Amino acid sequence: MGFIAYLVLGLIAAVIAKMILPGRQGGGWIATLVVGVLGAIVGGWIGTTLFGVSVDSFFEISSWLCAIGGSIIVLIIWGLITRRKGVAERR
Repeated sequence: MGFIAYLVLGLIAAVIAKMILPGRQGGGWIATLVVGVLGAIVGGWIGTTLFGVSVDSFFEISSWLCAIGGSIIVLIIWGLITRRKGVAERR
């Protein structure tokens, strides 16, 4: 998969992940793109390691599921980091 296709996959996966997760995730489209690309990397790594599938082709459902799942994981981790930071600043 090419670089531009990977960026588009990451952006769309992050938008879908933000719609799936409840709550308010901040950030504009650049932050969403970063979350999506990181999610695609994480999802591809987990998919390859655990299930033997990878993010190789733009039009395969396994690529999309790995990217969306990875984006959800990245959003959860980001939410935990920013929540702790906000609690520490309020004290």
